[in-house]
Amino acid sequence: MVGVVLQGGVEAISNSINYVWVLVVCFLIFFMQPGFALLESGQVRAKNVGNVLMKNMTDWGLGVLAFFIVGAGVSGIVGALTSGGAIEAAVFPFIGEVGSTTFIGWLFGAVFAMTAATIVSGAVAERMDFKAYVFFAAVMVAFIYPAVTGMTWAGGLLSAGGFVGEAIGVGYLDFAGATVVHMCGGIAGLVAAYMVGPRKGRYDENGDSQPIPGHSMLLAVLGTLFLAFGWYGFNVGTQATVLTAEGAFNGGALGLVAVNTTLGMGGGAMAAMVVSAIWQGKPDPLWTANGLLAGLVAVTGAVPHVTWWGGLLLGILAGALVLPTYRWVVDSLKIDDVCGVFAVHGSAGAIGTILIPVFGSSTALGATGDWSFLGVDQLAMQIIGVAVIGVWTVLATMVTLKVADVLFGLRVTDEEEDIGLDQGEHGVSVYPEFTGDGSPERPTSMSADGGVSTDGGEDVRTDGGVDEQSVDDSTDGDSK
Repeated sequence: MVGVVLQGGVEAISNSINYVWVLVVCFLIFFMQPGFALLESGQVRAKNVGNVLMKNMTDWGLGVLAFFIVGAGVSGIVGALTSGGAIEAAVFPFIGEVGSTTFIGWLFGAVFAMTAATIVSGAVAERMDFKAYVFFAAVMVAFIYPAVTGMTWAGGLLSAGGFVGEAIGVGYLDFAGATVVHMCGGIAGLVAAYMVGPRKGRYDENGDSQPIPGHSMLLAVLGTLFLAFGWYGFNVGTQATVLTAEGAFNGGALGLVAVNTTLGMGGGAMAAMVVSAIWQGKPDPLWTANGLLAGLVAVTGAVPHVTWWGGLLLGILAGALVLPTYRWVVDSLKIDDVCGVFAVHGSAGAIGTILIPVFGSSTALGATGDWSFLGVDQLAMQIIGVAVIGVWTVLATMVTLKVADVLFGLRVTDEEEDIGLDQGEHGVSVYPEFTGDGSPERPTSMSADGGVSTDGGEDVRTDGGVDEQSVDDSTDGDSK
């Protein structure tokens, strides 16, 4: 490993600063992991919080190992195979000579991979067998997600130099992973939720969905804000060139990415708040939070390619659609997606990426807000890219979960689901003071004279929704 001599000139200093920036960004993106842990924990019942935390820690701990040993290399191999390039052993970070920036580049890829894996956890919460989940998470990080990055960011199938890109004449645009990371994770979560099946009690004998509230709105909203903070690393950090080779500050590009990230976030939150108020009669905190995240997802692939008002409109559109999309998944498809990962990550990522050419900028930075349609060929490439990534993710997820089902079984037992996965899978209770002896099978549910139901029972709605009795028959009043 050879160091860089800073006295060698402006270019060497600029490159060094750029790579330090990338390292700082990696640390910011890592902070999204506690955000996911809090967001998902708040949306499950108290008896399942420990299982959520275990999955989140396993996603990171096992995931970085799988990505180091297998995933990073798979990405390079897929990129070469789908573009006619030569396969080199050096695509694995631990093979061959290690350059001064090799491990920095690997870490940057790893934190993105962990995000894709963690998204799936929220869809299958409260009923998936832990061993089966660990198996799937390992395959997700080692093969499913790296194949997607290979087809895109590693110069493969969908890139300008890939087989499809060369045929169409343009490369696929996804700046920081609206589809590569988020749609991939959201679709995998949807397929997993379908294959694992709904939680007990989620649907009545008529097939109508029944609310199962999460235990803490506070944790869910805090997790959302943690994620939003880390998202600045996700998006702005992908604009890795802070200083040009000549030493000029690349503030215009950084600023555009930052402002589109912020406007998308705000537009998504406000649109979801309005839609939830119309849909449920009152503005819902959880759906506002989900809209904020959907807005972020929608602009993640678009931030350097669209005007500022394009970023705002993408966020508004994604935020407005998040609640109707969730209700379609739960009520029409009968898929129990606990944390709404398809609505937040899957559909929002697809919509935001497809519409990049529609809101494109006529200048390199788009700082003036000049609009320019990027062309029919680019729009076609975006649609094809979303379809290719979607089909691959569905097929790979189904095969992986079929294998997991044979090896371990996808679901916990009925008894374990009843007492909670904290006790059934891990022998712990995250809230022992609420259950007396720490046993989730005897949750405390006090009366309306000041008590709180901590198991997601009927006394207190913790998901911001309204009771079924108080809403029109056209909705079940369920925020989740």
